[in-house]
Amino acid sequence: MADEGGPLICPRCATLHGLDERFCPDCGMPLTYHGSARAEPADELRDRARKIDARFSEGELVVVATGRNQAEADFVANLLLEEGVASLVRRSRGFDVPDMLAAGPRDVLVARSGEAVARQVLLQAEMGDGPDRPTAPPPLRVLAGLLVAIVVVGLVLWVGSLVR
Repeated sequence: MADEGGPLICPRCATLHGLDERFCPDCGMPLTYHGSARAEPADELRDRARKIDARFSEGELVVVATGRNQAEADFVANLLLEEGVASLVRRSRGFDVPDMLAAGPRDVLVARSGEAVARQVLLQAEMGDGPDRPTAPPPLRVLAGLLVAIVVVGLVLWVGSLVR
């Protein structure tokens, strides 16, 4: 519902809306802030909002990629934005302390309705989890391998001490 004094505006049809709206009910575009106080960023926000496809903005957030640092995660987020998929970048669990700043892994999240498109975009960019992309071994497998290596080294040293 349009509101004459609303702080949000549709970048396509220029109708004003209240804060309770996220998308324009007439054309489906994401709404941006309206007013002179936000005049400069509005151009950038408007350009970004025009790229978002409303079909890919529904549902709970799911992780579709993990960047090794802030720059890599921002790259993935912008790659998805070019295809119309809105995304959110956040620090991965265990790395969510202020001391990490821009270092440490970042999760890239998208709405459930855009998950399939996002994964397809990442596969096309050879950044997703495809059959040809090597994946990290599970932590328990690494731990088991280390324990086996320690036992083997211990046995070799023990047998070596008995032979002398």
